[in-house]
Amino acid sequence: MRLRQVASVLTLYASLTLLGVICLSWTVLALPGLLLLPARPGRWFGRMGILVGFRLYVWSLGWVGGYRLDLRALRALRSGPPLVLAPNHPTLIDAQLIIAHEPRVACVMKSALMNNLFLGAGARLARYIRSEPPRRMIHEAVAELRQGGIVLLFPEGTRTRRAPINALQAGVGIIAKDAGVAVQTLIIETDSPFLSKGWPLFKAPPALPISYRMRLGRRFDPPTDVRAFVAELERYFRSELEHAPQNHWLASRPGAEPS
Repeated sequence: MRLRQVASVLTLYASLTLLGVICLSWTVLALPGLLLLPARPGRWFGRMGILVGFRLYVWSLGWVGGYRLDLRALRALRSGPPLVLAPNHPTLIDAQLIIAHEPRVACVMKSALMNNLFLGAGARLARYIRSEPPRRMIHEAVAELRQGGIVLLFPEGTRTRRAPINALQAGVGIIAKDAGVAVQTLIIETDSPFLSKGWPLFKAPPALPISYRMRLGRRFDPPTDVRAFVAELERYFRSELEHAPQNHWLASRPGAEPS
């Protein structure tokens, strides 16, 4: 490996270390906020703190040269209507990159992460939404949308395991139907398996810089038939991701699940 490549890899992991420092530092500030701030100002303070921290992380990724990021599509979400934002989910940092661009986002998170040392206090202060139990998740997501927010929900439920996308879960359709809001798809494309499902955290990325792009896809009207909607949504993602660069490494992995 050339010296420049080694330096880039080390710097990329320095950015991950920075992310950890940002999250841990925010935890120290968020804990007293949870105790002292009422719900509405706490929600605003929590989301702005997360946005600033993640924006610093996004800046570091571009500055060190480890990533070629194209996130321009996210600008279109600003000052827009409430909606369910539904991206595919190839890598660990997808949510961070989205949240760094829009303070109205409330992320649906795995319940275990709400107790995580690095993420839990900040997520609770920001009034992010636990994924379990499902009925509570749906209730809180609908309430967020009725307040004008954006609910970020990965319809796959976890990072992508097979090309081009995992089977989708029904929650995205139920929330959109109950709240009467549209579902905005977001198409994520990346040429590297770095930080994907099953990728060891401290394994060097296969090539740098990593190309990573987000683009707005179709905006679906609020569904009336959830089952039919989820099937249509999955067909749409499969069509849009048919030639996505991540298909090459998803399909070539040992033990890759058939599509």
